[in-house]
Amino acid sequence: MNVADVRSYFPILNQEVNGNPLVYLDSAATSQKPVQVMEALETYYREYNSNVHRGVHTLGTRATDGYEGAREKVRKFINAKSTQEVIFTRGTTTALNTVAASFGKANVQPGDEIVITYMEHHSNIIPWQQLAKATGATLKYLPLQEDGTILLADVSEIVNSKTKIVSVTMVSNVLGVMNPIKEIAKIAHEHGAVMVVDGAQAAPHMRIDVQDLDCDFLGFSAHKMCGPTGIGVLYGKKHLLENMEPIEFGGEMIDFVDLYDSTWKELPWKFEGGTPIIAGAIGLGAAIDFLTEIGLENIQAHEHRLAAYALEKMSAVEGMTIYGPLDPNKRAGLVTFNIADVHPHDVATVLDAEGIAVRAGHHCAQPLMKWLKASATARASFYLYNTEEDIDKLVAGLIKTKEYFSDVF
Repeated sequence: MNVADVRSYFPILNQEVNGNPLVYLDSAATSQKPVQVMEALETYYREYNSNVHRGVHTLGTRATDGYEGAREKVRKFINAKSTQEVIFTRGTTTALNTVAASFGKANVQPGDEIVITYMEHHSNIIPWQQLAKATGATLKYLPLQEDGTILLADVSEIVNSKTKIVSVTMVSNVLGVMNPIKEIAKIAHEHGAVMVVDGAQAAPHMRIDVQDLDCDFLGFSAHKMCGPTGIGVLYGKKHLLENMEPIEFGGEMIDFVDLYDSTWKELPWKFEGGTPIIAGAIGLGAAIDFLTEIGLENIQAHEHRLAAYALEKMSAVEGMTIYGPLDPNKRAGLVTFNIADVHPHDVATVLDAEGIAVRAGHHCAQPLMKWLKASATARASFYLYNTEEDIDKLVAGLIKTKEYFSDVF
């Protein structure tokens, strides 16, 4: 399937913004949705909207089949051993918070250590900060090389017998760095620590095999991978999840409720209290079908070509600073940058006038901004529907931005 065919499934791209054809380069924040996902959501609401698990009527059975069928699609998508290891959440943030609040509070003691990196999204920093404060543990950071990458030698030096949790993003939402999760997990396990992975920027773009990675927990969000907002996934190894307590209590997640005590359902439902995100799960299932048909290997190869092209073209713009590895083989499909003497919000505003959507700000990664010595940056992120022509328009817009501010000042 070529890019023109792929783009035909995304009607939102066929519009003008400020009198110019839309160039959407903000998929790292949220991806656009193909008609297949929108139709799956509409069909659920039009034809079999019902609650799941509770009823024996036809609509309830169809809704349950759709919801649990989506869980099986997720299992295959990440190669989990069992659907019991797949928990639906509101997103990556909820997934990581669940690990910290349930596994962390039960297993982390005063004097223990939690290891993360400077490149983490706030969702993979704050839960561990809170856990460290609550338990008396120490939060430690893996150092970064000049290009933002991690050295395994540093991992081996910092992770030790006191380490209980290592939590690292698979792909940085700012630097585009692809971290060696499998190797980091091996080091963590050698010291008895568990490996937690933020997969938000990886799941949409590359194949994830949790058994091959040997990670203990993984979180990711549907809305970054052509699915709807408001739903994500927590994967956890079954033996770990079985020994964890739920953090939300109420309907759906209980087995039996007495006056003074209650028992929980088996996995995965004990972590899915209340009416679950039924339509969201069905939409995520449709997104997985869509991505699987195109092929994650094809998507990753396409984005690699776009990143290489963007690095070449953007590096030629005078006054351009690009963050992260300049070797396209070491990064995913996004480029974070600044133009000398132009604030990234001004860059994004001028580009928007040209119909080009990029992200500007700290990207929910303020510790990394501090490490980069930048208060904010601009970011162009690519997905399966982007083209080299999009990047050409971006570069032309950046040159226009630079010229405009040179004239003003």
